[in-house]
Amino acid sequence: MTVNSRPAILGQNQYGKAENRVVRITRDGATHHIKDLAVSVSLSGDMAEVHYSGSNANVLPTDTTKNTVFAFAKEHGIESAEQFGIHLARHFVTSQEPIRRARIRIEEYAWERIAAPGADGSGHSFVRKGQETRLAQITYDGSSWEVVSGLKDLTVMNSTDSEFRGYVKDKYTTLPETRDRILATSVCGRWRFNWTGDEQHMPSWEQSYEQVRTHMLRAFAETYSLSLQQTLYQMGARVIENRAEIDEVRLSLPNKHHFLVDLEPFGLKNDNEVYLAADRPYGLIEATVLRDGCEPRIPVDLTNL
Repeated sequence: MTVNSRPAILGQNQYGKAENRVVRITRDGATHHIKDLAVSVSLSGDMAEVHYSGSNANVLPTDTTKNTVFAFAKEHGIESAEQFGIHLARHFVTSQEPIRRARIRIEEYAWERIAAPGADGSGHSFVRKGQETRLAQITYDGSSWEVVSGLKDLTVMNSTDSEFRGYVKDKYTTLPETRDRILATSVCGRWRFNWTGDEQHMPSWEQSYEQVRTHMLRAFAETYSLSLQQTLYQMGARVIENRAEIDEVRLSLPNKHHFLVDLEPFGLKNDNEVYLAADRPYGLIEATVLRDGCEPRIPVDLTNL
């Protein structure tokens, strides 16, 4: 009878350096351009022995991955978050035999120019944008690619053209129906590209991001909403219908409730003018919109992307 000397076995594992903050300034004469990223590198492969015995023979130090991020920012520049992540993922998988899979997660923080007095815009003065954070995740295993882009904290509001009525009621229901309400949410979204690694057919990452964002915002603004679910679907469907490079959109929309304040005790009529903005608890609406014939691959929990 063979006795298993190791009843516990190692499961899925990875390691790397998280949230490397790199700022790349491109100086085009007096006009400068900024890319401000937080880059997280996660590597996996033949790493069992370091867990079992502590042997570091197959381990590329996390400090090296950090240094690689900064070196690549100089050597390759940062054309887009996606392109930068592709460079890094390919490098780690192809340069280190024990590494079989690299996942690069990136958050990008946007800056806009401060206009100089009497001029159209300053070449080197910026203010940090507060609209949303751009996201990207690039995964490469030596043969196949997966690129997922996204955004978070994009807060939007319709001050009218939204209803909520006709819903199920039971003895615990107190919410009154409404034919005119504020609809507000903070968009958290991811979208998966169908790019397979062909350099000749690589999407224009910067243009694609701007177009996806525009389609989402237009769908939000143009949908007469009978439910936040309906609005979510229209936002995702608009992207699928207009961006051939994308097969899947995953959206998470917290309902930022605005409740009419009862002003009658003060002898005042509140004609949809004064609201209480409640930050919690909140309704959370989530769904995936897919290109017909495609299977979902973006995790339901977007925080684990």
